[in-house]
Amino acid sequence: MEASDAAGVRVDLRDDGIAVVRMNLGENRFNPDTLDGLEAALDQVESIEGPAALVLTGDGKFFSNGLDLEWLGGADDDGRRQTLSRVYRLFARLLAFPAPTVAAINGHVFAAGAMMALACDWRVMREDRGYFCLPEADIGLVFVPGMNALITEKLSPTAARDTMLTGQRFGAPQCRDLGVVDAIAPEDDVINVASALVEPLAAKPKHVQQGIKQGISRNAIAALEVEAETALSLEF
Repeated sequence: MEASDAAGVRVDLRDDGIAVVRMNLGENRFNPDTLDGLEAALDQVESIEGPAALVLTGDGKFFSNGLDLEWLGGADDDGRRQTLSRVYRLFARLLAFPAPTVAAINGHVFAAGAMMALACDWRVMREDRGYFCLPEADIGLVFVPGMNALITEKLSPTAARDTMLTGQRFGAPQCRDLGVVDAIAPEDDVINVASALVEPLAAKPKHVQQGIKQGISRNAIAALEVEAETALSLEF
């Protein structure tokens, strides 16, 4: 097994081709440092020759709590624009990633963090701790078209309605019943269960994986790319 660590995001490359990408930045909120680490990790996984699959996880209590609002509040306008644009591009990249991807949700997954989990092909959630939440309805925000497309393409109409309109915090059993996640597991088994989902697919041709995903998520990818461009000209 090989390992590397950049900007608080660790990549463990296993002998079976599975790359476990672990965010180690507290609440793993999106700011330039987090994005640097995630982008470098995806570059590393994408460069693997031979079988490859991605398991994305966090550390401790959090998978990701979304945008780093404190950082955004103190940044200049250009920094805000660039960061938001990079978040949209990250989600679009995950949707079309040329290898199977699974979010191993180890703890709380909120807002844009939940959307990152949805951008993966599969999701496994810790069964006894942590909530999935899209809080926009409670904090006075309307989902921008790119985020709306991502969520509604990944979730059933019922799950999209219940998660988007209520702002409710859903535990793992509720997420499984709604189809938000594919499986739940004890804390010690989340990564193992997630790995078992993607390991049989790791050897499939990368260009085929990517092409199929681009077809499945065509509308969401296009909408997120528009959001990324639009973010660069936002007025604050």
